Amino acid sequence: MNVVVGIPAFNEEGTIAKVILRSQRYANKVLVVDDGSGDETGLIAKSLGAAVVRHEKNLGKGAGLRDCFEWAKGNGADVLVTLDGDGQHDPSKIPLLVDALEMEDADVVIASRTARPTDMSRHRWVGARMLDVATQVKVGDRFVDSQSGFRAYSRRAIDNLVAAEFGMGVDSELIMKADRAGMRIVEVPVAAAYSGLDSSTHNPLMHAFDVFFSLVKFVSIRHPLLFYGGFALIALANSFVYGIMTLNYYQTYGRVVTNLALISIASGLIGLLSLFTGIILFTMITVIRERR
Repeated sequence: MNVVVGIPAFNEEGTIAKVILRSQRYANKVLVVDDGSGDETGLIAKSLGAAVVRHEKNLGKGAGLRDCFEWAKGNGADVLVTLDGDGQHDPSKIPLLVDALEMEDADVVIASRTARPTDMSRHRWVGARMLDVATQVKVGDRFVDSQSGFRAYSRRAIDNLVAAEFGMGVDSELIMKADRAGMRIVEVPVAAAYSGLDSSTHNPLMHAFDVFFSLVKFVSIRHPLLFYGGFALIALANSFVYGIMTLNYYQTYGRVVTNLALISIASGLIGLLSLFTGIILFTMITVIRERR
């Protein structure tokens, strides 16, 4: 099979050479997407024979993965393996992921961190598991490791998955899109290394916020009536409660409490706006689906 390894990289000159050299043993071609690095990441990759796609400015991991998919599609890849350029993923496990695609008749294989690595902080591990639960993509009776960027994609996945997110939320986005498209997703247990990673470029808090807001956006598009309708229900209920409080106060003391009245009116307007937004988006999405 024609196996392409795609590596989104940003300022990884200290590790990229080792990652490329080890990946080349198991791939027909290695692609490095230099995401606006300010160091020698792109030059090192090119000197080692890797294909290089260069962004003039930093666009985010999502943009890097999108280029990996487009390049793999345009160059006839049967399998696209993605991994990070910081050295946390072991390229020697690439054959394990590729074999799983064939043996499991899968479209996506995730190198899953089924147990917390000894050099991975507890708060980072807990945060990753919380994001897995929020993603709500299951294999069997458990949630997949949706934050693992070490994956193998089949030709079907390469042709049909398009990353829309620019930031770190792209990993969850691709899994949810694959699940929605009915693709088979499997996991293989693979250890990851976290010692020595630059915390300034792997801030777990920023990562969590990025993924969380990506999930919110994805759910709001996928289930607009449920998402906006639920928010509208809360806002309208809040409007009703404060409205009753305003009326009771007026009946008791003969005057209107402005703060209570304003909260009631504002909540009502927000609730109605959310409800109409959900209905409009639901209608648009339904029409689009029917025309396909």
